[in-house]
Amino acid sequence: MLNPMLSSRVLYLTLFLINFTQTVVENEFCDTPDEDAKINNKCNIQSRYSRNRYILYDVNPPEGFNLRRDVYVRVAVFINNLIKEEEEFKWQLVLPPWGNLYHWQSKHIGSQRQLPWGLFFNIPSLRKYIPVIEMHQFLHEFPSESGQTQLDNVYVLQNDEEMFRTGKFEDKNEITKCTKELQYHKVEANRYGGYFWGYRNVTSRMVKCLKFHGFISSLKQNLKPNVYRSIAFDYMEIALHDSYGSREYWRARRSMRYNSELYSIANKYRETFLNSTNDRDKTKRPDDWTKEKKRRNAVGGAYLSVHLRRRDFLVGRSSMVPTIKSVALQLKEKLNELKLNTLFVATDAIDEEFEELEKYLLNYTVLRFIPSDHVLNKFKDGGVAIIDQIICSYARYFIGTAESTFTFRIQEDREIIGFPTKTTFNYLCKDGKKCGSDGQWEIVW
Repeated sequence: MLNPMLSSRVLYLTLFLINFTQTVVENEFCDTPDEDAKINNKCNIQSRYSRNRYILYDVNPPEGFNLRRDVYVRVAVFINNLIKEEEEFKWQLVLPPWGNLYHWQSKHIGSQRQLPWGLFFNIPSLRKYIPVIEMHQFLHEFPSESGQTQLDNVYVLQNDEEMFRTGKFEDKNEITKCTKELQYHKVEANRYGGYFWGYRNVTSRMVKCLKFHGFISSLKQNLKPNVYRSIAFDYMEIALHDSYGSREYWRARRSMRYNSELYSIANKYRETFLNSTNDRDKTKRPDDWTKEKKRRNAVGGAYLSVHLRRRDFLVGRSSMVPTIKSVALQLKEKLNELKLNTLFVATDAIDEEFEELEKYLLNYTVLRFIPSDHVLNKFKDGGVAIIDQIICSYARYFIGTAESTFTFRIQEDREIIGFPTKTTFNYLCKDGKKCGSDGQWEIVW
């Protein structure tokens, strides 16, 4: 039997070592001359043991679905590089919930806010490139008090307007006076409220404005992982791609596989109405994007697809938008050249414009995807747009709308599938005019 006095000494020594270890770890995280740490001088006890670090981001509210997808690629490449360089910490990207965007016009299906990424994308596929979690997972696992989650810091990115006035551009990353009308407000000392993707239980200890110009990798210096566990960047579209069109860009982009149900819906439509299947069209892909190989032998279904952008482009880009009659003439010419009789149209045009297009193409089969009530209610307008993009991506030939990010995403998908570039990078032209292209960004393997 152990001597009681010895037992007490062992217990005392054990407690001393535990306390000493906790103090060392706490000081490692908390004892810093940085003024930011003074805000967080209590240093949540879980910070002493966890090496998890969370990066969140948002973009300018008016930006659309497909521009936001491009911003994700920028952030994903940034974090992929960060993981390689900063092995001490476990970096995770918190996927920003989708909100009620401009093109999501189906009011009768209810709220289209706080939609998870898993509704549109294959999360396990994204995780084969970087660690990602949905917002609801972050709120569950990040330390909180009384159901309130407090981020450590929010950086609001701002353009340097002086650069745009003078035309002299240089890298910049500096804390500055806020010039934007912020969506954040001070609630009390060390607590800011704001939109935060519509979550009322999320606040931040600090909000700082950052005059920024340059590549997204420059934001690494703002992370300060020995001070912050969670940091958010707003207006992240301001940060530029580190290497647009590079192999890493395409790896991140290839990881963005869609929700498998959306593929199933699109493939059923292709087979039923377009006599198109992956086996027949040489468009079959491995289930795992990391197993994809370089190729240019995809044939596609026996139909021409077009993305016909109208609505906001009729106002913002009226000088380059053709009339419906001109669109029909261009499509008819290409259908005849390719010896095709079927046209699939992805468009935001009003019904009257689509019916006008059909009248000009009476000798052809003109189709568009009309979702069932079940599909629309489940996958919302964003899911229906993706189904349109999938169907366009598997066509024999594609014609897009210049400067449209909806078109860009289709072109990227076609590059990944393996189509010849001449069947992909094509655009509708203004009436009676020849038009250039937005360039060809071929896939890099």
